Amino acid sequence: MKKNRIKIRRLLAEGLVLCAIAFNMVSCTNFLNIDEYIYDKSTLDSVFHRRDLLRQYIIGASNLLPNEGNLFTNSFAPYGLASDECFASWRGDGRHAGMFILLDELTRFDNYFNNWGAYYKGIRKANLVIERISECPDISDMERRDFIGQAYFLRGYFYYLLVQQYGPVPVLPDKAFEVSLDEESLSLERSTYDECIEYICKDLEKAAEYLPEMREAAFVYVPTKGAALSIMSRVRLYAASPWFNGNKFYADWFRSDGTHFINQQNDNHKWALAAIASKRVINLDHYSLHTIAKSETTLPLPSNISSANFPDGAGDIDPYLSYSGMFTGETPSINNTELIYGIRQRVGGDSPAWIAAPYMLGGGNGLNLTQDMIDAFRMADGRDIDNSSTEYPYPSTVEGRAERIGVGYSFSDYYEMRPDVPQMYNNREPRFYATIGFCHRFWPGTAYTGTDQTVTNVELTYYSNGNALPPSNFKNDYNRSGYTCVKYMHPEDNLKTTGTIREKVFPIMRYAEILLNYVEALNELEGSYNDEELGITVSRDKEEMKYYFNQIRYRAGQPGVTDDELQDPKVMRELIKKERRLEFICEARRYHDLRRWGEDAMDAYNKPIYGMNINARSTERLKYYQPIPITEDIARRKFSHKMYLYPIPQSVLNKNLKLVQNPGW
Repeated sequence: MKKNRIKIRRLLAEGLVLCAIAFNMVSCTNFLNIDEYIYDKSTLDSVFHRRDLLRQYIIGASNLLPNEGNLFTNSFAPYGLASDECFASWRGDGRHAGMFILLDELTRFDNYFNNWGAYYKGIRKANLVIERISECPDISDMERRDFIGQAYFLRGYFYYLLVQQYGPVPVLPDKAFEVSLDEESLSLERSTYDECIEYICKDLEKAAEYLPEMREAAFVYVPTKGAALSIMSRVRLYAASPWFNGNKFYADWFRSDGTHFINQQNDNHKWALAAIASKRVINLDHYSLHTIAKSETTLPLPSNISSANFPDGAGDIDPYLSYSGMFTGETPSINNTELIYGIRQRVGGDSPAWIAAPYMLGGGNGLNLTQDMIDAFRMADGRDIDNSSTEYPYPSTVEGRAERIGVGYSFSDYYEMRPDVPQMYNNREPRFYATIGFCHRFWPGTAYTGTDQTVTNVELTYYSNGNALPPSNFKNDYNRSGYTCVKYMHPEDNLKTTGTIREKVFPIMRYAEILLNYVEALNELEGSYNDEELGITVSRDKEEMKYYFNQIRYRAGQPGVTDDELQDPKVMRELIKKERRLEFICEARRYHDLRRWGEDAMDAYNKPIYGMNINARSTERLKYYQPIPITEDIARRKFSHKMYLYPIPQSVLNKNLKLVQNPGW
């Protein structure tokens, strides 16, 4: 893939500005697509007197946003590898530093994922735009509104990224600091968590006021009103969750004035704010879950799943393609009605597909999904594997699980079950096949270029004598659990450098999250709340919960929630948690969900990782398909309370003596 260069001249302390920027076509953290360059130094005064320079300055701020599509390799944060979903086959290089948290090998003196300075630099730039945009004479009112909206979005989003990683952080004055101020004046204490949340939401509210509701479909990387409200939905949901809402663990964590950093009184009204924020996105009526119409190869639905047309059932859709098409590139982003805000994925070492794909297909052969994650997927009729039905049984014995399905079959045009697939992977829900690479899974492929003969159309096996082996020069690059992630792979992808890759967009925010945010918030509500200004009333409305929750279920080819399940908030809470786990697998959301829910993180992390017995040969199927604990050092876990928040780097603390470290670090 051709990569355009980004040329940047540093912002000098005297007030010189960023003035040599080119748009990076593979990054797309930039908001605007430009080819022109600015080569001459320019003062801030001139920036705010010329439309083109102002535009470039906003792009300079957006360039400080991270590439959130880098989930595992060269990631901006540890979220992809520091959850219970997966682990990498290596930890020795900084490219996979997300491994260090659960290995308890991270300290405050390490500089991994040190985003503090970049995010605050972005905040300063946004402050300057908001403060001085009125000085620019040659922009239209429409452009001025858009630029202001982008600046508010940027400022709120940078704070959101900080709080997501570090917890409460200092909130700067809206007027940008003068660079001539002394160190004491530039040092600020951390605000409380709730103060940070309110500031972020205030900025996102202003962004929603100024930004257009929609843009041309090609500009999904540029924030809209929907993007601003969607991030607010996520922020409000996190703030209402147990770990940040009345959590007594932080009872002795104070600001210098005696104020708790984390409030000590549970406030149920925060769930109402989260529900209202989500409903505002729904009420925009711009987004819907991505679906693909069923075809002759779509598998028949189990008898207990509604055959009505979507969204009242799954009768007219192909659940497998409806889910997988969003991630593989089969559906272009311009046609994906579910995508609210995204970023183009990069090819090679930064691609989530690279680390997951086997070496023989040009990948890194190094992403291992856990047996717990595999077992969480339900059967085709929605039953758990430990409570399966006679129609879609999950084998109760090792012999039954290892038995071949015997007769291969295809579905959804893009997926083929080969006869050697074991019964334990048969008759699972469609999201399982859209996500999980397992032993004897068929990897279709159509693309290769020139003399670089990339292997395609291969049935991959993880036995000790299988074909998913490491290269001779990297003996440790092999799969440890017998599972990988195929979520971001398209049959036409060729990961060799001379090959081709489908254009893909990583969904930073998609409509499915809004629906699950809404249902979760409603489920936790006690009483009714009315926002007169917005005209929205929320309560634990079971019909409302059923309608939106079932859309997620039906799109996945699963049965809807029952009235009995809806009746009990505790039962629904667990169903919602499981649905989020499956719907957002390997999208870096699980890291945050486990922590915000509280003790769920302790339960998930403080137990051994299981996988298939990859030391068994292909002639030892019974031995291979017996899950065993993975005892290698890279698979050990040690989760403690300090790991709920990422440590502030010591280098940052040294520059601001008013900062206090996160508890435990």
